[in-house]
Amino acid sequence: MRPLIAINGLLATGEKPKLELATRYADAVLKAGGVPVAIPPCGGPSDVERLVERVDGVVLSGGDDFDTARIGLGPVHPSATLTPSAKQDFDFLLARAVVQRGVPVLGICYGMQLLGLAEGGRMIQHIPEEWPGRQEHRGGAVHAVRVLEGSKLARILREAQVDVVSRHHQALESVGGPWRVVARDDEGLVEAIERDGHPYAIGVQWHPELAPEGSAHDRLFQGLVGAAAIAATNRAIALRS
Repeated sequence: MRPLIAINGLLATGEKPKLELATRYADAVLKAGGVPVAIPPCGGPSDVERLVERVDGVVLSGGDDFDTARIGLGPVHPSATLTPSAKQDFDFLLARAVVQRGVPVLGICYGMQLLGLAEGGRMIQHIPEEWPGRQEHRGGAVHAVRVLEGSKLARILREAQVDVVSRHHQALESVGGPWRVVARDDEGLVEAIERDGHPYAIGVQWHPELAPEGSAHDRLFQGLVGAAAIAATNRAIALRS
């Protein structure tokens, strides 16, 4: 059976709140051999736990900016487009649950930052202000990223350097706990993280789903789906025994 991969989406607020999810994430999961399913930011800790028990893997998709004041990281930068509180709170519950349960997870852009912040990371709130004169990372900018030799990410991508598509103005400044930085751009900005002792917990600051089809970036989704398939098989065996 193909593994079930949950993907979080955006929360459009207003009179009729609704889930929004770019289909490119689902397309990437489908092409990698998984079954994508969108998940709305609804419910509390017990609901998230039940969700995580039922899926084989998770994609934490791109999104808007963090309400840093809400998570104790200082005032919100004026340039920020804030993620609704209900979604941000749900996403932190989800990120912590998949990490604690060993569920394979791929974090993309906001999703990578989420993984890092959930376990003690720190943020750069606005790259042009805090790192003036650096290369552009907004609006689909394409630039090179160097991958740490010997990392899980390097084994997956099979390349020491890749060109990436960026859509962000915030970034992780540092990571905490068992996370480690495994890729940076030529100017030292954190571009990817992975968690030691986890079957598959990788975050990338870029958008692999926007890369040309057939590129090394496809392997990120293939690796996620492969790890999720193993998790699904192990769970099925445990249920039968």
